[in-house]
Amino acid sequence: MKEDLVVHGVVLSEHSQREFDKRLKILSMEQGKMTVWASGAKRPSSPLMAGSRSFVFGTFSLKNGKSGYNLQSVKVDAYFEEIALDLEMACYAAYFLELADLVSQENLPAEELVNLIYLSLKALLHKDLPNDLVRAVYELRVLLLEGEYSKFPPRSERKAVHDAWEHVLGSPLQKLYTFTLEEGSLRDFCENVELLTRESFYKQFHSIKILNSLK
Repeated sequence: MKEDLVVHGVVLSEHSQREFDKRLKILSMEQGKMTVWASGAKRPSSPLMAGSRSFVFGTFSLKNGKSGYNLQSVKVDAYFEEIALDLEMACYAAYFLELADLVSQENLPAEELVNLIYLSLKALLHKDLPNDLVRAVYELRVLLLEGEYSKFPPRSERKAVHDAWEHVLGSPLQKLYTFTLEEGSLRDFCENVELLTRESFYKQFHSIKILNSLK
């Protein structure tokens, strides 16, 4: 029988269930991807309301029930409410969660991926970092985690692109978003990452469809 748990992670998605309940998908450092029921979370007075939204990072206390884990409480570390105020930024952020949902698994610890999502959302809020760069860095690092990466850019001779590629693959997470590229190199870098992501991730992402419609 499964035991009650306390996990640290991020809410990947939320879905309404009945009038006041939610079904959450949480990516946790300790247990990987989890489906969690949040009873009454849609009630305005519920203590679970604030912590049962997409992009919320925190500590989730879970009780084992007949149909799975039930959310008992959340200690929120970050809401990322600013992202929701900008439609384009929200699309990038939603894509990060969609991709994480695609590659993560149940019962497989995901500490590095959870931390990568957190730092990537923080990077979106950094005005000096282009959103396209943040997306490409995130994608390349996810490819690295999945073992689907290329050691070198597949179609670029630019030194700046090769240097950026090496930085993304080899840097600790905390130093991941400490560079930028001029326009031509940025475009080249993003195109090379896109080549790999198309080969590795066979899915039409809803957030990308919306993002493309905005451009």
